[in-house]
Amino acid sequence: MQLINDIEFAQSYWLWLFVFIPLLLAWYLARGRKNNSRITLSNTEALPIASNKQLLRHLIFGLKVLAMAALIIAMARPQSATSWQNVSTEGIDIVIALDVSGSMLARDFKPDRLEAAKVLAVQFIEKRPNDRIGLVVYAGEAFTQCPLTTDHAVLKNLFMNIEHGLITDGTAIGSGLATAVNRLKESNAISKVVILMTDGENNSGEISPLTAAEIAKTFDIRVHSIAVGTIGTAPMPVQVIGGQTIYQNMPVRIDEETLKKISNVTGGKYYRATDNQSLEAIYGEIDVLEKSKIDVTEFRKRKEEYKPLAIFALACIFIAFTLRFTLLKQLS
Repeated sequence: MQLINDIEFAQSYWLWLFVFIPLLLAWYLARGRKNNSRITLSNTEALPIASNKQLLRHLIFGLKVLAMAALIIAMARPQSATSWQNVSTEGIDIVIALDVSGSMLARDFKPDRLEAAKVLAVQFIEKRPNDRIGLVVYAGEAFTQCPLTTDHAVLKNLFMNIEHGLITDGTAIGSGLATAVNRLKESNAISKVVILMTDGENNSGEISPLTAAEIAKTFDIRVHSIAVGTIGTAPMPVQVIGGQTIYQNMPVRIDEETLKKISNVTGGKYYRATDNQSLEAIYGEIDVLEKSKIDVTEFRKRKEEYKPLAIFALACIFIAFTLRFTLLKQLS
């Protein structure tokens, strides 16, 4: 619950009367200079009464100006507005399932597919501070690199530490998706999402991609699938005799039909990223699609605050008249 106090004026147009106060002060000063006559004396001790009289006149004028200012503010009807805000944030739970197979080292992205996917995923995470996000990596098999967490500093470090070779090579899309679903199935978030990234075809694992998609649908988990790879050929890493790695242009084969079916079954969207810019745009679109829900209920209570000002103004007027007809009269 958030408490907010503020002052508002119900009839603020009365505040325009403040423009007359400087004019009143100028008139008073001008009148004082006009009425004053100068006389040079060697000693002013004999004139305490005149001095006291002049001070009282200034005091009375000052009280009248204060009374006028207080009355203007009172007529503008100041009101204290107290607000209570009940804010409830329901974040989204997201698991990014990232393919780390050997083909992700292809250099149709800069510097390669895997590094580009890591950097852009971290940028995506930074834009979603209220969400729990987790990371699953897969190649020939799958495992959870980071469970759902709001500690995004730790998550980003784990992302940047991903390298090819952590897992037996292959492309187990079904296992990667099933592992991500397993992380989300117990979630109570208002929205549960998997971002599934791959650059190939399912050729490993014990569960098919479409079976994993059906499981995701059962738990009301949306899957946004991203096919990573240019159209045509791409420079792929190839090991030659002696363990040296060279890059050869090879056909890019991605099972787009299966990825489209996964997204259609779960209510997500399918994307094809052919370079760094298109992958960044895809993350931006997913960020817009999957926004956290924030509910705000506001209660407002107003209280009139003019009474103290009116009492203050009356007190100033009373004191001014009392001085005018008592002390100032006696000094006349």
